[in-house]
Amino acid sequence: MSEKKKYNLKNELTKGFLRENPVLRLVLGTCPTLATSTSVVNGVGMGIAATIVLICSNIAISALRKVIPSKARIPAYIVVIASFVTMVQMLVKAFVPALDESLGVFLPLIVVNCIILGRAEAFAGKSPVLVSAVDGLGMGIGFTAALFCMGTVREILGAGTFLSGIDAMIGCSFKGFDFTGGLAKIGLAPMTLFILPAGGFFVFGLLMAAANRLAEGKGLKKAGLSPCAGCPRADACANKLCGEEKDV
Repeated sequence: MSEKKKYNLKNELTKGFLRENPVLRLVLGTCPTLATSTSVVNGVGMGIAATIVLICSNIAISALRKVIPSKARIPAYIVVIASFVTMVQMLVKAFVPALDESLGVFLPLIVVNCIILGRAEAFAGKSPVLVSAVDGLGMGIGFTAALFCMGTVREILGAGTFLSGIDAMIGCSFKGFDFTGGLAKIGLAPMTLFILPAGGFFVFGLLMAAANRLAEGKGLKKAGLSPCAGCPRADACANKLCGEEKDV
């Protein structure tokens, strides 16, 4: 990507909302999406943590893009990302211990989240600092929005609650909404399937279909994703698919 290329900051910010939503359009970060979207609070907490790491790592990698050797870029990117993940995890442990306990191993596993490494490889390593920061913010918002939507559907249908646990997360008296009593009065109960992995895949598929239909209705092009994106050997690989854009 040329350094002289003109960037539209608004487009760079909003592309992650729908056109290139990392979860619903590029199908990245599926593991943490399915694992942490059993409730809205967990999903949004993961989204915010990942967004902070995205912005900070994009800025650092963009600032160092001219001094990081091409052959060592992937290890260098991982070191940068791991440093910011460690900082975020320490802050969460100190100020929001309930969230740290709830997310468990998925918080430190942000280090290997393919959304973050993918943006570092595909964008931040080739773009100016400000544009990379905006790209990280936009992708983080898109990731968080996808988690919020999935968490809303799965929590309401699977547990009969909404924003459950928010009091422990932010230290307020509001405890969220509980619909189980009202459901019991009419002889209904939450469908536990939706907070299980099978329900997560079902909701994920429905949201992906909705996002693609919405994008098509707005006349947006299909999201492109290189099959070798992020591969440290992509430049030297003999595979003819490397570097080609594939529709997803």
